[in-house]
Amino acid sequence: MTATINDRLLGQPFDRLDGVLKATGAAPYPSDVSIPGQAHAVLLQSPIGAGRIRAIDSTAAEAAPGVVAVITHLNSPALGEAPMTGLGGPPRNPFTDDRVLHYGQNVAVVVAERREQAMAAALLVDVDYEVSAPILDMDDPRAAVENNAWGLETHDGDVEAALAGAQVTYDGTFRIAPETNNPIGLFTTVAEWDGDRLTIHDSTQWPMMVRASLAAVFGVPEAGVRVLVPYLGGGFGNGLRTWPHTILTALAARMLGRPVKLTLTRPQMFTSLGHRAQSRQRLRLGVGGDGRMLAMDHDATASLAAEETNFSAIVIGSPEAYATPNVATHDRQVRLNIPNPSFMRAPGHAEANFAIESALDELSYQLGIDPVELRLINHADVHPRSGLPWSSNALRECLTVGAEQFGWNDRNPEPQSMRDGNKLIGYGMAGVTFGWYAAPCTATITMDSAGSVIVRAAATDIGTGTYTVAAQLTADLLGLSMDDVTVKIGDSDLPPAPQSGGSGLAVALAAAVQSGAAKLIEALIDAVGDSSPLRGKTVDEVVAENGGLRLRDDADAGETFREILGRHGLDHLTAEGTSDLAAAAKNAKMATAPAFAARFVEITIDEDLGLLRVKRLLSVVDGGRLLNAKTARSQIIGGAVMGIGMAMFEDTIYDQDTGRIANATFGDYLVPVNADVPDLDVVFVGEPDRFSPTGVKGLGEVGVVGVAAAIANAVYHATGRRMRSLPITIDQLM
Repeated sequence: MTATINDRLLGQPFDRLDGVLKATGAAPYPSDVSIPGQAHAVLLQSPIGAGRIRAIDSTAAEAAPGVVAVITHLNSPALGEAPMTGLGGPPRNPFTDDRVLHYGQNVAVVVAERREQAMAAALLVDVDYEVSAPILDMDDPRAAVENNAWGLETHDGDVEAALAGAQVTYDGTFRIAPETNNPIGLFTTVAEWDGDRLTIHDSTQWPMMVRASLAAVFGVPEAGVRVLVPYLGGGFGNGLRTWPHTILTALAARMLGRPVKLTLTRPQMFTSLGHRAQSRQRLRLGVGGDGRMLAMDHDATASLAAEETNFSAIVIGSPEAYATPNVATHDRQVRLNIPNPSFMRAPGHAEANFAIESALDELSYQLGIDPVELRLINHADVHPRSGLPWSSNALRECLTVGAEQFGWNDRNPEPQSMRDGNKLIGYGMAGVTFGWYAAPCTATITMDSAGSVIVRAAATDIGTGTYTVAAQLTADLLGLSMDDVTVKIGDSDLPPAPQSGGSGLAVALAAAVQSGAAKLIEALIDAVGDSSPLRGKTVDEVVAENGGLRLRDDADAGETFREILGRHGLDHLTAEGTSDLAAAAKNAKMATAPAFAARFVEITIDEDLGLLRVKRLLSVVDGGRLLNAKTARSQIIGGAVMGIGMAMFEDTIYDQDTGRIANATFGDYLVPVNADVPDLDVVFVGEPDRFSPTGVKGLGEVGVVGVAAAIANAVYHATGRRMRSLPITIDQLM
C-alpha cells in the first residue's frame, strides 16, 4: 500500500517556507533562546596540548562580581557514559580526571549572572599544569594506531597478482590538511531542569541522539529529556555528536537549580567540536592498455583524538567507484593530542575521491585516453561487489551531458597549452559516486476537520529545506495546497527520526511521510459512510486531489476531507508512517543506488603570482526524483563552495610544539568568499530511484565530492604540475 505521488507540487522550485523568517531575523536559533532567571556559562580551556592539572585555584573567580559557580573536575559529580551510535562512540566525558589530552580541552566552566561577568571571572581561575610533550604528528613513534577499527576492509580478488600483471601501474600518495566545519552559527546550549526532567535547546543535527546521550550521562529516563532545535545555523556534520559543552551546560543547570546558557566563541568552535581529520592516502592502481582498471589498493591513514572513538573510514566508498575486479582497502587511525576529528560534509568520500579521481586523470595522460572516456570505460554497469543491478544509475549521463554542456572537447588537451595573456588556463573534471544511507524514521500526519494537516517528526532543518520539502511532499500526496500543511520538527518529543546527516534524512523522512499519507487515506476511507462511493475502496483505487478523495476511474465520484470528517463528527484523524530502508535493502534484489555526479571546472593561474582562481564550475548530478528544484540546486551549490574551500583554502594549523590552533578565527582560517566563488551551474539528470519509495536520493553531501579533484586536475592541465596535497597553495604553483 502506498500513496500516489502526483508530481503536482513535487519538484517545483518553491521558496523555502522558513526563508522570510530567516531573512527578517525571526527564526529562533538556540543562541536566541533566553529563559527567565538563566545564568550564563563560559568555558575555560587548556592552553597546553598534553599533561596534567596539578592544582586549580578558583577563589578569585568565585569572589568576582556576579559569579555563582566555578565547576571543575574537583567538584563535578560522576557522570554516566553516553551510548554508542551508528556513527561511533561519544566524545570523552568532560572533567573525567586531571589529565589534559589536547589544547583547548575544557578545564573549568564559570557561571555568572551575565556572560560578561563569567568571561571576566574565567580569567581569574588559576590552573597549574604539568606539561608533557604532545603527540601531533601521525608519524610520531609514540602515537597509538587503530587498524581497521570498524571492520570495513575490503579484499576482493587478488590485488597483488593483478597489479603485477597490469600493463600500466600507478602508485601515488595524497595528503589532505585538517579542515574545520565553521558553520556561521555559534553552537549554543540552554539547559533547564524541573526535578529529573531536562529541557535543552541545543545546536544539534540529531535531537534523538542528544536525548539518549544526556539521559545516560545524568541517569534519567529518556522520556524525561526534551531536545529542541527548530533551526540550526549550519552544522556540516558538527551537530552529529553530543559535545562536552552541552553536557557541562546541563550539569551546571542541575547543580545550580536554575537555567544556564552557554555559547561557544569562534576560537572555541575549533577546539570544542569536530573537524575533518588530517589524512594520508596511498593509492595503487593496475590498468590494462585499453584503460580498464584491473586492480585497486587504497590505503588510508587519518588522525584521531587521544582517547575518543569516532567513525572514520576514508576508503569505505572506494570499492563502489568503478568496475574493478580486484580491490583491497585499508583504514587506520592514529591517536594524537588534538581536539576530536569528527564528521564534515561527505566524510571519507570527499577525501577518497580526491585520490581516485586525481589518479585517473594522471593515468589518462599516460594512456592517451580522454579523462571522460577513461571513466566511461570503467563505469560500473552493475554494483561492482554484489553484481546486482543498480536501483538507478545515471553516472554515464552525468559524464556525457557534462562534457557537452561544458564544452570539454573544445579544449586543447595538452598541458600548458591554453592561456589568456599571463594567465594559464586549465580544464579539469572528476566523476562522483556517493554512498547510500537511510535510517529508520517515523512521521505522523494529523488532519483536522477543516482538511488541513500537521506533519510531525523529530527531524531537523539545518538550512537544507526540510520544512519545505516535507510540506511539498505531503501536499502532493494528499491533494492539498502548501498553505494547508504545517510541518513541526526539531523536537525530540515528536516521533523519532534520524539525524540530518549522511544525506539520509530526506530519503528516510520522505518514505515515512508517504507511508503516513497512505495510512491516513486508508483511515479516511474507513471513516466514510455506506452510501459513499469511496466505501470499501483501497488506497490504490482512489486519488487525493482538490482537498478530498475521488475514485481513480471516476472523477465525479468522491468526497472532500471536510465532508468525511464533518459527517462523522471527527475533530481530527491521525496516521503514523514509518520507514526502514536499510532493513529493506538487505532483501532487495538490486543494489541501492547512491547519488552520482560529474564535475567540470575551468581555472586560471597567474603565471607570475601563482594565484589560482576558479572561473566556472559545472555540476551534473543524478539525484533521483527532486523534491524541490530550488533547494536541490542550493544544496549542490553550497557543497561546491565547500569543495572550493577544501581544494584551495582550508587548513587547520597546529603549532607543532604546543598543539595550539594557530588560525582559529575567521581572520586567519580561510574559507571561500564571494570573490572566490565563480559561475556555478547545476544540471540534474536521471530518473526516480527504483528502490527509494519516493524515488528520492540524498543530495546534502554529493555537492562537495569531486570538486577538489576537478580543480587539481585543472591545475595539471594548466601547468603540467600534479597536485597531490590539499589545499593547493601559492607556493605549490610558483
